[in-house]
Amino acid sequence: MDITFDVVGLIDLHVHSAPDLQPRLADDVDVARAATIAGLRAILLKSHDTLTADRAAIAEKVVGGVRVFGGLVLNEAVGGLNPRAVEVALQMGAREIWFPTLDAANHRRLHGQTGGITILAEDGRVRPAVYQILDLLRDADVALGTGHLAIGETAVLVRLARERGLRRIVVTHPEAPFIAMPVALQEELRGEGVFFERCYLNILASPDSEAALAEVAAQIRRVGVGSTVLATDLGQAGNPPPPEGLSRFVGGLLRTGLNERDIRVMAAENPAYLLGL
Repeated sequence: MDITFDVVGLIDLHVHSAPDLQPRLADDVDVARAATIAGLRAILLKSHDTLTADRAAIAEKVVGGVRVFGGLVLNEAVGGLNPRAVEVALQMGAREIWFPTLDAANHRRLHGQTGGITILAEDGRVRPAVYQILDLLRDADVALGTGHLAIGETAVLVRLARERGLRRIVVTHPEAPFIAMPVALQEELRGEGVFFERCYLNILASPDSEAALAEVAAQIRRVGVGSTVLATDLGQAGNPPPPEGLSRFVGGLLRTGLNERDIRVMAAENPAYLLGL
C-alpha cells in the first residue's frame, strides 16, 4: 500500500465495508485489520442500508488494536425518519446517526430519480419525527450526520439541532457535487459543536483532483480547521483502501500549505470528540 503520510493515531469517520448491497473492497474484519496495520486509532463503519454498530463491535473484538464504531443511516430500509430505529441503534452503541443519504429527495432528484425523503412537510414545517430524533441524539450525546439532504434542509437541520442542544453535529461532505454547499453558508452555520466533513472520495472522483484538493483546502481555511473533520468515504471496490486514501488526502493537504498540527486537529482531535473518545 502506497502510504504518502503517516496516519498513525488518526481517525476515519466514514468507511464503507461488506456485507453491503454495493460492491465493497473488503468486509468489516478486513477493513478493521487494514486500519490496525496502518496505525489508525479508530474507524466508523457506514452503510446506506443497515445498522453497523453491531458489526463494528464484532470486528473490533476479532481484530483488536483499533476502535471500530458504527451508526445508522435513516434511509428507507430502516423506515426513513424512524425514531424507533434510532432508539435501537443508540442502544446498540451507534456513534453517529445520519439523516437520509441515497434515499434523500435531494439525492434522488439530482440523480434523475423521483420520490425520496425530506425533513420538511408539504407546508414547509419540519416533520415531527425530526424533533424526536434530534432529542434522542441530544440525550444520548451522539453525533448527528446531515446526510444527502438539500442545502436548505441541511441549514434548517443544523440550526434546529443547535437550538435543541446537540453538541456533535456533522455536515456530511458539503463539497460533494450533489450537495455543493456554498462556503458562505458553511461560515454562517459553523459554531460550537458543528463540523464539516471533508471526504477524499470527492477529490478522487473529480476530473481534476488537484483543483478539487485546492478547493477543499481553501474552504478549510475559510471555515476553519477547528470546524473540520477529514474522512475518506472509501471502501468501494476499485478504490484505494481507506488508510491509503486517508494518507493521500492528508499528504495532499500538506502540499497546499496546511501544517501537521492542522492535520492532527482535523483527523484526530475533532473526530475523537465526535466519537466521544
